[in-house]
Amino acid sequence: MAWFRRRRQPSRPGGRTVDRADLEHLAEFVRSRRGVEAFIEPETTVTETTILLIAHDGEWTRRRIGSPEAARRFAHELAMPVYDIRLMGYPQRMRDFNARRKRRPA
Repeated sequence: MAWFRRRRQPSRPGGRTVDRADLEHLAEFVRSRRGVEAFIEPETTVTETTILLIAHDGEWTRRRIGSPEAARRFAHELAMPVYDIRLMGYPQRMRDFNARRKRRPA
C-alpha cells in the first residue's frame, strides 16, 4: 500500500529562470516602441509568471518574470502602466496585430 510513502514536492512550472537577457529584451522593447503597456500573466501549471508588453500598434513580446511584484516593479521603473491580464483580458489591438500577421504572405 502507498499510504505511508512520502509525497513528492510539486515542481515549479517552466524550468528556466529569469535572466538578465530577458530583462534587457523587455527594456529594449519599451525603449524602441511607443505607447507600451505591461500585462501580468499569472503562473500556470506549465509556465511561470510572465509579463506581456504591448505597443500602441498591437506588436507584443512576452518574457518570464519572477513574480507579479517583480513585474510591477519593472513597469514602474520604466514608467509604463501595468495591468492584470485576468482582470483586463487581452487588448483588441493585440488580436488585430496577430490577425494581420496571419494574413500576410510568407
